[in-house]
Amino acid sequence: MKRLIFGDNQFFSVNHISEEKSRSLTIKFKEDKTILNTIDIAIENGISTFMCTTHDRMSNICHLIRQEPDKYSNFSIYPCMPYAHKYANAVTELGIMGTIKNYLPGNIIGSMIKGGIAVVSKDYISIMELMIDAEMKMFTKINTPVIFLQNIVTDLLLGLGMKDIFKAYHDYIIKKYNAEPGFITMNLPKLAFTLNQVGIKKPIICSSINKAGFRMSGGIELYHQTLMSNTVRAMAMQVMGGGAIPPQEALKYICELPNIESILFGASSRQNISQTVSLIKNFDHLNNKTKVYENYNCSGSKTEFHENCTLN
Repeated sequence: MKRLIFGDNQFFSVNHISEEKSRSLTIKFKEDKTILNTIDIAIENGISTFMCTTHDRMSNICHLIRQEPDKYSNFSIYPCMPYAHKYANAVTELGIMGTIKNYLPGNIIGSMIKGGIAVVSKDYISIMELMIDAEMKMFTKINTPVIFLQNIVTDLLLGLGMKDIFKAYHDYIIKKYNAEPGFITMNLPKLAFTLNQVGIKKPIICSSINKAGFRMSGGIELYHQTLMSNTVRAMAMQVMGGGAIPPQEALKYICELPNIESILFGASSRQNISQTVSLIKNFDHLNNKTKVYENYNCSGSKTEFHENCTLN
């Protein structure tokens, strides 16, 4: 994974502190081209990876990216699925089976046969595979080296103790998409322990990590212990504590923590993107973390990734 990852919250009116700010973002990003222009600003600042939910509008953004293959040849997207509101709204309008029909990919009849069998037999893994394929359709011909399971599903499965689904998701992403599976959670320590229990070694986990303990289930100390154990490849999100921590203070704290491979952030203006990138790079330099910006040299197959990777 790259050190700096650009996120999508600002594009879909997500602000954890201010409803007024959310409304202004809705107005600012009502046009798809405005979203892509902001992604271009991130690229100009040296960021080559965009992490986004499978929001319906992302299909349009992907279409625009595909229209300029040379411009975005070194650009990657980390999809995060499912986009829960999309399915919740669809179930309300169409019912469960109607939602499945609406979002199934490819041959609708063949998919429905498989999906129907899955529903009758409660084969949740088959349903999961169908829905992954549906979500991934919008990213056709776009580089997606890491594919994340959203926290709304991750943490539900974690609470229910459905460990086999994690392993099935992990294996399917590798087999079908030749990508690294990732998991988003609000409970890094518990998820890291659970994934290792089912044989997923050093999983990619994106979690809230910040100085304020915002959305960090289990508390800051337990998070520090998990990072120190070096049992996960950690991506830090919500590093500003939902906007409660000043950027310089927040990023200094994150950059001083051990074993955080990537930092995910969102910003809606050129100034804020540039400032965030500059601060992170400066703090990384002070902490002798300059190598985190280099690519990994890896040998072997995707499933051997963790054991065979070393920094340049």
